[in-house]
Amino acid sequence: MLTVEPSGQACGAMATGIDLSAPLDASAVREIRAAWLEHRVLAFPGQAMDDDALERFTLAMGGFGEDPFFDPIPGRQNIAAILREPDETSPLFAENWHSDWSFLEAPPAGTCLLSIEIPPQGGDTLFANQIAAFAALPDTRKDELRQLTAIHSARGAYALDGAYGEDDEGRSMAIRPSDKAMETCTHPLIQRHPETGEEAIFSALGYIIGIEGMEQDKAVSLLRELYAWQSDDRFVYRHQWEPGMLVLWDNRSVLHRATGGYEGYRRELHRTTIAARP
Repeated sequence: MLTVEPSGQACGAMATGIDLSAPLDASAVREIRAAWLEHRVLAFPGQAMDDDALERFTLAMGGFGEDPFFDPIPGRQNIAAILREPDETSPLFAENWHSDWSFLEAPPAGTCLLSIEIPPQGGDTLFANQIAAFAALPDTRKDELRQLTAIHSARGAYALDGAYGEDDEGRSMAIRPSDKAMETCTHPLIQRHPETGEEAIFSALGYIIGIEGMEQDKAVSLLRELYAWQSDDRFVYRHQWEPGMLVLWDNRSVLHRATGGYEGYRRELHRTTIAARP
């Protein structure tokens, strides 16, 4: 029986009483999805999952989304390794707030991350509740932001000259930078969650490179101001990893970012994305 214990923070909950190493029936999938939509981030500790189970769970939650700019692990098409070796000195991967692949025409609904090797310290993942961040704004500010369309692009990260581009030497992750990162896509800055109807601020400065119809200086100033609001501590849940843990989050309602603090230790997690619902 699924038991869900809220984190007591801005979002997030611990889900126990269910074995994700085995196939899930329709009732269990409905329970998990309901808890996921309510808490935005679900952590399942004490799981004995392998890559087959991770893929099976991802399919049960909606199927595989597109994963650009990552090479999958050997023998798989939809699993990427979020990996850092103990002697690695390259900048930390994914240390800025973002929603996964927001620059796609159909960004993924969610992300699954399964712990494979967890260091004894550090490596927490932070999540920022963007439904709560939007709800806390003054009504006049909400109305202003509802009128804006954001321009998204992966160029700052995955272009050939981007942060993870051709000059990013010594990184253990299998990242494949490409000219495709220069492409742009637009999304409303404020989006209504397709399953719950709640409004959220979608994505953040980094993957958002401008605002349609707005001068660039003014757009960047607005996005920087909004970025500070989106990541305010009152909206943040700090997640601590354990071995044998799966974490599922909703890219439509939270931002996330990585943290360090585990220098000298190896860290590996296996990741899948959940496709947007049609």
